[in-house]
Amino acid sequence: MVLNRKVLVTGAAGFIGFHLSKKLCALGYSVLGYDNLNNYYDVTLKKSRLALLQGQDSFEFVQDDLTDRKAINDLFKNNSIEYVVNLAAQAGVRYSITNPHAYLESNLHGFLNILEACRHNGVKHLVYASSSSVYGANKKMPFSVHQNVDHPLSLYAASKKSNELMAHTYSALYNLPTTGLRFFTVYGPYGRPDMALFIFTKAILEGKSIDIYNYGKMKRDFTFVDDIVEGITRLIPTIPTPNEQWTGLNPDPASSFAPYRIFNIGNNQPVQLMEFVEAIENKLGVKAIKNLLPLQDGDVPETYADVEELMKAIDFKPSTSIKEGIDKFIDWYKEYYKIK
Repeated sequence: MVLNRKVLVTGAAGFIGFHLSKKLCALGYSVLGYDNLNNYYDVTLKKSRLALLQGQDSFEFVQDDLTDRKAINDLFKNNSIEYVVNLAAQAGVRYSITNPHAYLESNLHGFLNILEACRHNGVKHLVYASSSSVYGANKKMPFSVHQNVDHPLSLYAASKKSNELMAHTYSALYNLPTTGLRFFTVYGPYGRPDMALFIFTKAILEGKSIDIYNYGKMKRDFTFVDDIVEGITRLIPTIPTPNEQWTGLNPDPASSFAPYRIFNIGNNQPVQLMEFVEAIENKLGVKAIKNLLPLQDGDVPETYADVEELMKAIDFKPSTSIKEGIDKFIDWYKEYYKIK
């Protein structure tokens, strides 16, 4: 049990932020949640998550925006924050193609404000969300943190790669320990309505068709949210140290001469999209009406996480099966939306 160590969780009303905050409170951390409650998707869902968190004594919530530098500076000045988990971001690969400016504001400007505040306020460890999308045009499977990731296919991916570069700069210049986490297709109860599982479940129950991209020839390393949260909670006190073997003659992208690390958090078991849909159909007892379409701009045909470095660091790897995870999501969905 951790006694009253203060953690700032940005994006606390978001999908992963909600589950993480709940777990940290249960572990005895004092959690300061921060979120702007924007309307990228249904704000009611965000408020429902928040209502569950605000019932806990060790949770405090502040509504404001990461891009407000004064608000962030005041937040750090008025609280003794030891750890920061930055999950607040403008999410979504496809949305970044039509709304590029939103990504630079939140994911770059907002992240810079966090880095500056951590630097000036003695934060022990900054953990931040990156994304499997940074692998972009890479084809070698499984995706390894030791691979070069300089060919993103969406502005969202580019913004996440930029976060990793910005974090490294602050680790190198100011000795700020930073850990970047490349999440692989996270799903589960209280998930985002713009994600495939939510969209498919809703459409199938309503008797509507679902869009299946790349004619179903897609593989995703679907990762259950509880596994993501377990990985984050173990990594918070696992403060990175410089890699003494690191050399600029043969640089390892996953570590550094500075206190900087990158990890994949994925299920390490890619699933065919059609198998994923079948698991939803089986749980619902309804066949989906499938609309087969070509691959969308910004999408990649396959994701697959190499989690060897994660296992070495925290002796943990995600393991929740697709069937178990989908069943838990659909049970939640039916209860939340009062569907018989």
